[in-house]
Amino acid sequence: MSTQHRIPPSHLHQFVQAIWLHAGSSAQEAQLVAEHLVAANLAGHDSHGVGMIPSYMNSLAQGFLQLNQHPTVEKDAGAVLTLHANNGFGQVAAYEAMQLGIERAAKLGIAAVGLHHSHHIGRIGHWAEQCAAAGFVSFHFVNVMGDPMVAPYNGSDRRFGTNPFCAIFPRRNTKPLLLDFATSGISFGKTRVAWNKEQQVAPGYLIDHQGKPTTEPGVMHQAPYGSLMPFGLHKGYALATMCEIFGGALSGGRTTHDETLVTSHDAIFNCMTTIIVDPEAFDAPAMQEEAESFLDWVKQSPQSGNEAIQVPGEWEEHNRVARYRDGIPLDNNSWQQICAAALQAGMPQEELAAFRALTQ
Repeated sequence: MSTQHRIPPSHLHQFVQAIWLHAGSSAQEAQLVAEHLVAANLAGHDSHGVGMIPSYMNSLAQGFLQLNQHPTVEKDAGAVLTLHANNGFGQVAAYEAMQLGIERAAKLGIAAVGLHHSHHIGRIGHWAEQCAAAGFVSFHFVNVMGDPMVAPYNGSDRRFGTNPFCAIFPRRNTKPLLLDFATSGISFGKTRVAWNKEQQVAPGYLIDHQGKPTTEPGVMHQAPYGSLMPFGLHKGYALATMCEIFGGALSGGRTTHDETLVTSHDAIFNCMTTIIVDPEAFDAPAMQEEAESFLDWVKQSPQSGNEAIQVPGEWEEHNRVARYRDGIPLDNNSWQQICAAALQAGMPQEELAAFRALTQ
């Protein structure tokens, strides 16, 4: 079992920001990337947190990730915008895409934004939270362009990506109701975390290169490669298919097929179609009261075990409280990989040593 570090969130943010400044990012880009990655860890989604840095650095070195890019508008149809991310950081592209969508929804009551050819946009809930902070409901359909990892229902090899779906509902005087999940049983990043921790994953999530069930996360990281399985059997597979079409084709981007397959496992490109809605545009004066009445009703169900009933988004919020208090946990393998990426970015040894000293 690998050693675990505990790193204060503010120190980790400074470290990540410094890495990308050394790599050549602008101050704003480094800030947005650091904010997003650390926020993913704080929410408990380590699969999409700072552990992505080595992959991003390799993608940069291979010429896939392009620094200091901004999305360009390909078509402006009023309530509908189509944006090309120019292979830039998804943490920048998605942020700017949501800002544009929020501005349109504020004027028109509803907006749709298609974003394509973006480097990894990370935890989708982050972008939904950006919409909710402005008071808006949002729905997000995402595909992973040309990087298959998941087998179709009744299939035996990888044919599409983890294809997340996300939705958010802002609540009055409390945190929003947030649904954010990969349509695979677990995300690819969770297999990376398990592999680095030298742990197995639970049964039912993976198959090997022969299509046989396995609990070894290494099948996703070493040839011959296996596949993730969709959640919920045919239902998860069907939702993944719709995310591929809505996220990839409808956004103006690409779907996964022979012509779009990528050759690098470090290059992650996403397309996303987002619908942003001003809830005040509806004739629903009791909307918040009805929502809270339902949530209260659900929580009144007698518990079947030791864990309390939670509504979507509460798990992440509980993690934030604990990790702000106790620090962000990182296994030693992941920490060493991130430190190696810092050197790859051009960080001097003495600066890296100072950041290393901040780990617990």
